[in-house]
Amino acid sequence: MDFKKSKAPKTTLTRDMNKLTEKVGNVYETVAIIAKRSNQISSSLKRELDTKLQDFSIPQDAIDETFENKEQIEISRSYERLPKPTLIATQEFIDDQLIYRTGSRDEQLK
Repeated sequence: MDFKKSKAPKTTLTRDMNKLTEKVGNVYETVAIIAKRSNQISSSLKRELDTKLQDFSIPQDAIDETFENKEQIEISRSYERLPKPTLIATQEFIDDQLIYRTGSRDEQLK
């Protein structure tokens, strides 16, 4: 998924927990689903950023010299401007874009 095209807000919004929990029926499961997706998004963004910044890696011999690369700074800033992974995950949950499974222990025992 392209997180740059996400409809998630860039600032934190107050959400009605009653509306969020209607789909799952449990506050804790809802938070766990959003948190797990948030971790997936975060690791995905980190991998993507690392691969883009590998082009700018400096060999060990040149570490003494500090210089700024404008392209590298611009790439980092573009990722900083993205909504936080928790906001993206919450928006995906609200928009029914997440696929998740819940099950109680009673169902698993049968």
